[in-house]
Amino acid sequence: MANRITKHIPNTITCMNLFCGCVATYHGFMQNFEWALVFIILGAVFDFFDGLAARVLDAHSIIGKDIDSLADDITFGIAPAAMVFGWLQLWLQIYFSMAPIIAYVPYLAFLIAVFSALRLAKFNNDTRQTTSFIGLPVPANALFWAALVVGADELLMSFQLTPLLIIILIGVSCWLLVSEIPMFSLKFKNLSWADNKVRFIFLFGCLLLLACFEILGIALIIVWFILLSLITQRKAS
Repeated sequence: MANRITKHIPNTITCMNLFCGCVATYHGFMQNFEWALVFIILGAVFDFFDGLAARVLDAHSIIGKDIDSLADDITFGIAPAAMVFGWLQLWLQIYFSMAPIIAYVPYLAFLIAVFSALRLAKFNNDTRQTTSFIGLPVPANALFWAALVVGADELLMSFQLTPLLIIILIGVSCWLLVSEIPMFSLKFKNLSWADNKVRFIFLFGCLLLLACFEILGIALIIVWFILLSLITQRKAS
């Protein structure tokens, strides 16, 4: 009886991630960006613990793998895309309410969801990504967009060229998701400096960015992660 219950725990946690993603998507469309960010972060917490629970309880399953990818694309693909879509619509209402062609620009935000799905499918079938990542992880991309919309809202809203910047960033992030760029993992096998120098440097930088920029610091942390991965790759080659 106990074994029957424990084998469902990881999938239950994954479903909580999925639930958070649905709520975050709703708030994104409703332009309640702070709440959307909160539920994306909660989804990321559940996403971390479902894999941990599966390993601890030895409760891996094919269904679990499939529903995990579905939950991740909603929480880390559709939800941030909804936030960017809602934010661009809000911006256009202020600056270009009478421009019908420009009104279609927000729909480009859904490329985030499309490329997140491609990234997840690639990850599920790529045996090279057991201890590190190749391409930008989907949760990292989602946190970048969610924190950018919330943390830089007033700054971005003040520039008339902001949609062009957002379109460029969408293109870059979509490319990073499916790129062949190696990126380090935060998994610690031990606490020695020699084995985890890059991770310790990254975490120290995270603390500084959060202290200086608060919510926007989360988006800058993802940029820091990408840059440090590129530097590490260059030194390794």
